[in-house]
Order: sequence, then C-alpha cells, then structure tokens
Amino acid sequence: MIILILHLLIQIGLVIRVLLRPNRQPASRVAWVVVILAVPVVGAVAYVLLGEVNLGRHRGERMRRIFSQVPELASTFDRQLGPPEIPDSYRHLFRLGESISGFAPVGGNRATLMADSNATIDAMVADIDAATDHVHVNFYIWLPDNNGLSMVAALERAALRGVTCRAMADDLGSRRLIHSIHWKRMADAGVSLARALPISNPVLRPLGGRIDLRNHRKILVIDDSITYCGSQNCADPEFRIKAKYAPWVDAMMRFEGPIARQNQILFASDWLAHVDDDIDALLRRPVQAAGEGFAAQVIGTGPTVRASAMPELFASLIYSAREELVISTPYYVPDEAMQSALCGAAYRGVKTSIVFPARNDSFVVGATSRSYYADLLAAGVRIYEFEGGLLHTKSLTLDGAVTLIGSANMDRRSFELNFENNILVYDPALTATMRERQDSYIARSRPVDAETVAAWGPGRRLLNNSIAMLGPIL
Repeated sequence: MIILILHLLIQIGLVIRVLLRPNRQPASRVAWVVVILAVPVVGAVAYVLLGEVNLGRHRGERMRRIFSQVPELASTFDRQLGPPEIPDSYRHLFRLGESISGFAPVGGNRATLMADSNATIDAMVADIDAATDHVHVNFYIWLPDNNGLSMVAALERAALRGVTCRAMADDLGSRRLIHSIHWKRMADAGVSLARALPISNPVLRPLGGRIDLRNHRKILVIDDSITYCGSQNCADPEFRIKAKYAPWVDAMMRFEGPIARQNQILFASDWLAHVDDDIDALLRRPVQAAGEGFAAQVIGTGPTVRASAMPELFASLIYSAREELVISTPYYVPDEAMQSALCGAAYRGVKTSIVFPARNDSFVVGATSRSYYADLLAAGVRIYEFEGGLLHTKSLTLDGAVTLIGSANMDRRSFELNFENNILVYDPALTATMRERQDSYIARSRPVDAETVAAWGPGRRLLNNSIAMLGPIL
C-alpha cells in the first residue's frame, strides 16, 4: 500500500512538472502525461531520462556562458565589412538567422559543392595538408574506417609540422574512434582533442544531464579562411556500422571567405565549453576583406538557444517561397506549424517537392514520416523516395535564389536536442548547383502518389499513425 501511494505521488509530481515546464508544446505535454499515467514505472523512468532538455547544471552554465560571448565576437563583421547586398524579399530570413546565433550575413564568399563523400574527404585532407596556421575539426560521427583514418593521418601530419590542430568528436557518435588507438595516436602527434558532451559512466550520466543530447555538428575550419558545411560525417559512404542502408548519400560545400570566421566562432563556442584554452586572439584577428562573392550566414542551434529556433527558420523559409521549394531530409518528424507550412506552400501554388530515403535507418522515424504523406499529397506536395542508398543530405532551395545546407534534420531531435550547424546562402548560381544535385536525387527516386498511400492497408496506416503519436516525445 505504501509503495502504491508513493508511486501515485511520483506520478502526480511528474505530471505537475510536465505542466509547469517552460518551452514545451501542448502536444508534447499531452503525450508525456499519457505516458506517465498509462505506463506505470516505465513512463516515470522514461520521463526522468528523456523528458527534459537537461545539459546538467555545471555543463549547462558553462556552455551558456561561452555561447553568450558569440554576438560580441560576431559583431566584428558589421564593423569591418559592412552589410552585404541581399534583396529585400529575402533580407528577413537573414534577420531571423541573426536573432538565433548572433551572426549577421556577410558577403564576399565563394563555395564549391563537393561531388560525393569520398571527394569531400579528399578535399579536406588536401586543405589540411596545405594549412599553415591552424586546423579545427568537429564531427558527430567520426569512424576509424578509410576516410576517418585519412583525416586522422592528415591531422597528425599537420600537427607534426607545427600547425595548431584542435579536433572534437561527439562522445556517443564517435565512440569507436575515441576508444581506439587512433585517438591516442593523434594526441601523441600533438593534436589537441576533446570529447563533446562526454558520457563517462552511462549509468550515472543521466543524473548529470540528459544522455541523448548530442553535438550533431560537422565543421572543418582551416587557417580562418576555408570551411566546410553539410550533412557528411567523417566516414566512408559504405558506413559499415549500418551497412545494409548504404551508401550514405551526403552533400557538403567547401566555402572560402569571411563565412569561415563565423564557423570558426561556432567551433570555438563548442571547444571552449569543454576545454580550458586561450584562443581569444585568434577569434579577434581582423577579418579578411570581402572580395567578389555571395552573402552567407552561419546559423548554429541547440539546447543553449531558444527552443523554437530551428522550426522558426524552416517555417520562415517555407513561407517565403513564391515559385519553387525543394527539400531533402532523411528524418521528417515535424511539429504542426512546419507540416502546415509545407501544405500551405503547395496550396498557394508553390511547386513544392520533398525527397526522403526509401529505406530509413530508423524504422520509427520512417513510419512517422509516412504518417504525414496523405496530407502533404492532398495539398499538392510532390513526395519522392530515394532508392540509391540512404539519402542523408539536409538541403533546402528556395525560388532558385536561396539555399540552406547543414546538419539539421526536419525532426524534433534537431529542433530541440542536438547542437546543429547550417549555412544560409543567397546566391542564384550556387542555388542552381544545389538544385541540380537535388534533381539528381529525384531522378534516382520513386514518386509517391495519393493512390499509393490510399492503397496502404489498415494495419500499415494504424502502425504509422500510432508511432506518429509519439512524435512529440521522440
């Protein structure tokens, strides 16, 4: 009887906490209340482990203190370079981006869309081999495979010739490399290393913050003048840890120009949150004068910025479309506002297309994504399922002029839990190149029509919709 009363009090306390927790959507509150009350003990444990965005008090305070310095460092662009030319019809998108992570758009940038995953690593290694001052690396997944070890060897060579090398990898996503001899070998060569969001003891770790909050970023900065951004982890496209879904199909851009400094500051915010290191002088060097090139802006999101930041950006881009909107994303678990924005774009006559992988490495996410197909198709959204491997590219092109590329998926993990990095670009030429890549995805995809979805049996629809009910807590 005492145990029953104690359990009831715990349930009531957790329900009250769910209802009082700030920055939580009503659907999420309802979902968690149902889980806590309907699944005794398991529901309560699930909420304690996964119910709140909790970095841990000490870690959270340090990260917020470091991130609070970003706007002051970013202001050097306004003072030294001035604002770039952006049409009024898109300027509001960059104002929103600036409100998220403090970076104003900066002009004078150039970029190349890499041909494929192996070409990306080859280009990164060549740039590291040519580095003269410093190399900064941050990856969510860094595997000890061919491409991963090519990066290890390049960093070792750079460090041994006197280049300052700092490398960070997520402690969960890159655990195979971190616990291998290659991690120690980099340290022995003089590469400074850090584990992002270290797990330490997995049993005790939840007491110090939520274990599945991860650093999902993919950043490389070389000599404060070259940077990379996109969806690719540091691994072979065969992705042997999930080989049956391979190849992983990614898109990565190599940027030159002032945008590299913004990625530099974003890397530094992650690095200094984990390592005591004095790199202030590097971050305050004069920014190289912008030459010919396009306007771009780094947008970094995560648990240390406002909870709605990533959904706001996606929704604003979608609502800004007037002629064409093309999206590729492997993981689609939208909130209601984003689903409505996509449907609204098609309803108002925008040619709206979205490409998903035909086989998703997450059965839960794949089923959830398909639960939204019927409404998207009814609105006129063209849905394609890519059949040439796991399409991992996160890209959005808008009216042939604006591109968003980076690490963020259109799911609630990227919205609320993961640290993500993206670059927003205004440039018709680069956007045309990205559109060609998106068209190549569509050419390797099967279209999904309303008749196909209507033909799904009641069992499949029941499964998809039941799993989708868990979307607010995934």
